[in-house]
Amino acid sequence: MGRLFVITLEGRFYRCKHCETHLALSDDILSRSFHCRHGKAYLYDKVVNITEGEKEERMMITGLHTVVDIFCIGCGSIVGWKYEAAHDKTQKYKEGKFILERVKLTGPDGSNYLETQEAQVGGSDLDDA
Repeated sequence: MGRLFVITLEGRFYRCKHCETHLALSDDILSRSFHCRHGKAYLYDKVVNITEGEKEERMMITGLHTVVDIFCIGCGSIVGWKYEAAHDKTQKYKEGKFILERVKLTGPDGSNYLETQEAQVGGSDLDDA
């Protein structure tokens, strides 16, 4: 494996809660109205310092999607997923976009989000928008 180059973000950003690796700018959030099993999740067009897992078909609240899990390059923790394909034409806008799970991040102000009772027990990808 080659040498890892970690991108350092400037401004207000979210980082991995385990190793503090920078992942995404706060200003780049496309939507805050997503949820996952652990609570809130944010939709992004661009994230950094991640690796992608294997493609898989996953049934979510909004239908069947082809996704890959995304992992922090600093510590290997899963931090969310990327939409590779949406099988429902109304969900095509998600293709190529990333979800970061808020419970796996440290916020721009240093805050951590704790799993709440609002969390979805049976699935992920609830889009309120």
